[in-house]
Amino acid sequence: MPDPRPLRIKLSQQQRTLLEQVVRRYSSPQGLVQRVMVVLLAAEGMNNSQIAQQLQLARNTVRRWRQRWSAAANHMISMEGEGISDKQLLQMMVAVLADAPRAGTPATFTTEQVVQIVALACESPPRVGHPVSHWTAQELVSEIVKRGIVEQISPRSVGRFLKRGNFTTPSKSLLAQC
Repeated sequence: MPDPRPLRIKLSQQQRTLLEQVVRRYSSPQGLVQRVMVVLLAAEGMNNSQIAQQLQLARNTVRRWRQRWSAAANHMISMEGEGISDKQLLQMMVAVLADAPRAGTPATFTTEQVVQIVALACESPPRVGHPVSHWTAQELVSEIVKRGIVEQISPRSVGRFLKRGNFTTPSKSLLAQC
């Protein structure tokens, strides 16, 4: 069953030229190139089913990018009328065709907490009251929870924080002597 009349896409010459440049660039991400191709084919008058078949995409995907472009088209045309530069127009077009932000899970630990964990790892264990010469991840966990930096943390997370930064304990004090 063919799509109902798809939204009509009309491109200015400046838009078409910039979009074709995006397709030809080696450094363009393939997701962006695919979306640009949807817009270019839609501007040639192809319907969603034809574009989906040619680009091997789902019709809903083609419909989504056609709708996003159509929603921003009037704004882009008005900006062109005001004499926007090619670079600025290209940035606008890429922003229209960019991925929408995804929610994701929030960070479990704040930057301050991570800094405090790393600072603790740089302290000498005997000075803190641990009878060992070097910290183990489990001993760090117990001291972190004891100090109230975080309520709970796994030894693996502590290890990741420390591994991430290539931290080393300095041989001399870095603070100025009074």
